[in-house]
Amino acid sequence: MRIDLHTHSSVSDGTETPAELMRTARAAGLDVIALTDHDTTDGWAAARDTRPEGLTVVPGMELSCRWFPDDQPPISVHLLAYLFDPDAPALSAERARLREERLGRGERIVEALAADGYPVTWAEIVEASAGGVVGRPHVARALVRAGVVESVDAAFATLLHPRSPYYAAKADTDVRQGIALVRAAGGVPVFAHGLATKRGRVLDDAAVAAMAEAGLLGVEVDHPDHSDAERAHMRGLAADLGLLTTGSSDYHGTNKTTPIGACTTDPAQFEALVAAGTGAALFRD
Repeated sequence: MRIDLHTHSSVSDGTETPAELMRTARAAGLDVIALTDHDTTDGWAAARDTRPEGLTVVPGMELSCRWFPDDQPPISVHLLAYLFDPDAPALSAERARLREERLGRGERIVEALAADGYPVTWAEIVEASAGGVVGRPHVARALVRAGVVESVDAAFATLLHPRSPYYAAKADTDVRQGIALVRAAGGVPVFAHGLATKRGRVLDDAAVAAMAEAGLLGVEVDHPDHSDAERAHMRGLAADLGLLTTGSSDYHGTNKTTPIGACTTDPAQFEALVAAGTGAALFRD
């Protein structure tokens, strides 16, 4: 079985609709795909209804979180959540708050860019998002369309980088609160790309251990942004903490160069993940 447990559609910051994403997964020979859009479950119904025969879909989400060290600035943490009840009140309310935070942050960034003469407007970016939750990737694509940068990656490395004067922060969820919300909704929380040092600051082992104590059930080990050494370290840490391990592409369509299925999850780990989720069912034959 080929299992990819981290993908995004146009409902958040991917470039393919959920239906297109399902077709891409099937064409790539995947047996299982998880839809994990940022802070939203709005793509679940379309994924379920357009799922090709023989493809299993795991309903999920990527929750925007933070770790708050005692003596350092907070660190961004992404928490993958699988098989949770989408109607659980507390998690539903937090998803809504995060989407509003993402929208507000995006608008502040665009206003700052426009004030300095960059040819981008919030109205055009919202229209181009086709109903998706607008975030930095949508701003990046607008900068590419305007000819300001050559690629989405270039936009993130310069104008949209956290050290850029145009960057704006958003109030993400404390990761231990996020874990508690996912578990209370019957879901399976998995720490996404936890050692991707190329993205910026990462958590140390003690922080991951604290997350495990708070109810974390797994870590994403095999990810395109993890080096071989980082994968080995995360796999060993998972073993020490008794956590599941997953692998995935973090596919975003043309927003990233990584193909779907670039990294995959071991079938035994997948079965253990499914057994731990009680809030929602797989979409399958």
